[in-house]
Amino acid sequence: MENPLVGTWSLLGWYNQTDEGEKLYPLGDDATGYISYSSDGFVFVHIMASNRVNFAVNDPFGGSIPEDSRAFKSHITYAGRYEFQGHRVIHPATQASCPNWIGPEQIREVEFPGETLRLIAAGATFQGYSVTAFVDWERATTS
Repeated sequence: MENPLVGTWSLLGWYNQTDEGEKLYPLGDDATGYISYSSDGFVFVHIMASNRVNFAVNDPFGGSIPEDSRAFKSHITYAGRYEFQGHRVIHPATQASCPNWIGPEQIREVEFPGETLRLIAAGATFQGYSVTAFVDWERATTS
């Protein structure tokens, strides 16, 4: 079976829906990012807020505690192997910006509405809420 996930996808949007139906945008409704599925079984994900604030100095390890906190809370990243099972994909991360994500399987339901990819994660916890995450992607282009 051909794997329709293979390739790089650009973020269209990400929102989390609470059990009460409220939509939350953890990184804003204009977040940007990529997810890349390789043919040899690896996934790389990076999503960030579009309005990130620069550090006072040009040093990735030179931020103040408030700068570090803002930077950490304005992006999500993880990587590792993946297993595509048709209607779902499993991401057991080996690297992640959230240390708790390393090891446990990140299970996503997979939908292909039109030419896009939708990943759905039920039972996630974000910003103190139990939510279902909806992340929409389109094939990335070089133009």
